[in-house]
Formats: sequence, structure tokens, C-alpha cells
Amino acid sequence: MKTLIIAVHPHMENSLINKRWIEELNKYPEKYTVHQLYEAYPDEKIEVEKEQELIESYDNIIFQFPFYWFSSPPLLKKWFDEVLLYGWAYGSKSGYKAGGKKISLAITAGIDEEGYSKSGKYKYTMEELTRPFELTFDYIKADYKPPFVYYGIETDSSEEWIEKSVPEYLNFIDAL
Repeated sequence: MKTLIIAVHPHMENSLINKRWIEELNKYPEKYTVHQLYEAYPDEKIEVEKEQELIESYDNIIFQFPFYWFSSPPLLKKWFDEVLLYGWAYGSKSGYKAGGKKISLAITAGIDEEGYSKSGKYKYTMEELTRPFELTFDYIKADYKPPFVYYGIETDSSEEWIEKSVPEYLNFIDAL
């Protein structure tokens, strides 16, 4: 079953991990469709019906992004606000078009995993910090799966460390 990856990075050309993941995903067009929001909408004017049709066409959907001020880049929030509409995503007999779809997040995080703990720098776990996404997907009756998080770009940006992430990410997607 083909998976839709909605990649959301405002500066993909400068990314180390997200850009590398996209390069790898693009090698397997029979398995993955990559949809880069900032590339598709440089003016941030989202074509809502086009996005809804795209979501309806896939059963597995990953939202891939860098953890950005303890959330997602702003275009993803705008995407949620504009695409997940009443009558389509929730709230009516014809709604819940994303219902039952397997949805997850693939997040790159700057510091190591210990930093995202009760005793760590940020005091909260990634599970706690991503709870609004989980609630959003629950609200639209999607089948939310725990996220894939790759930690530590600020502490190790070696080619070896980056390459280690690639098979881990692909395995995560394929197991969805």
C-alpha cells in the first residue's frame, strides 16, 4: 500500500535530515508519494479541495517536519486549519473523510531524547508535546500511530549519523 508523506520544512534546501529522507523516499515512487507543502505553496495559499482529494487517495499518511518551537512549522498548522473542515474532516454524516486512515508524524528534533523528559532541558516528553496532533487525528477519527522521532541534530550532524536515520525511518513507514 502506497504511503503519502506530507513534508513540511520552510527551508528544505538547508535541511540535513529531512532533505536526506526526501531524497531516499523519492527513490521508491511505487511505495511513497512525497508532497512538500512549502514547495507546493510558496505563497502559502493552500488549494483545499486538491489537498482533500490527496488525503482521500491514501490510507497511510505521514506528516514529516522538524520540531519547530515545540510544534510544527506554521504552514502545517495553516494546512490543518484550512483542509480539515467541518463536513469533510468531521461533524456531519458526510464528514470524516480521513476516518480510519493510518496517520503518524515523523519529527526531527534538535537535542537528544533525554532533553525531552521530565528531568530534561524541556521538561516534557515528545509524547506530551505532540498531544495536540494526537487529539486532532482522534477528533477526525483517523487511526493515529505513535510518531517517529529522530533526536540530536544539534549534537551530531555527521554523515554517518544522518545515514543511520534513513533505514530507521523507512522501516517505521513500512510498518505503519
